[in-house]
Amino acid sequence: MTTALHSTLTVQVRPMTLADNPKIAAIIRKVSAEFGLTADKGYTVSDPNLDHLYELYNETNSAYWVVEVEGNVVGGGGIAPLQGGDADVCELQKMYFLAEARGLGVARSLALQALEHARARGFKRCYLETTASLTRAIRLYEHLGFQHIDGPMGCTGHVDCEVTMLKAL
Repeated sequence: MTTALHSTLTVQVRPMTLADNPKIAAIIRKVSAEFGLTADKGYTVSDPNLDHLYELYNETNSAYWVVEVEGNVVGGGGIAPLQGGDADVCELQKMYFLAEARGLGVARSLALQALEHARARGFKRCYLETTASLTRAIRLYEHLGFQHIDGPMGCTGHVDCEVTMLKAL
């Protein structure tokens, strides 16, 4: 999907390709460092599949989208079944955006697309984990209808993500 934001920027949200692997991994590492989300604390940056997200999201009922602004990859996000969780629960995952993409509405647009994708595949609830330092992300998720819940669901491996949220689809 290609849209024009502020009538001057061209934004495209598209499925991830194999060639995007290094670009998205670099964005996740850069944004993680910006917010102090280090590998030793179990954040996404420690994920052994970080350099192989295309392959990971090519699994059944999973998808990852890349966001380009003016032809440059500026972020992305995905959806996948919640590992170790109920079959009707998916997880919104790896939503990371460079500073220049924040505030443009691209995260909201991508999240809505991911939720619709999950709904169309029969998921009834969407789970996510984040950390309290990502206040803008938390506000977005709240605005999208995610509710704070007590404690983690499934087996995500992100032990330091203390903010857990759930949304009925």
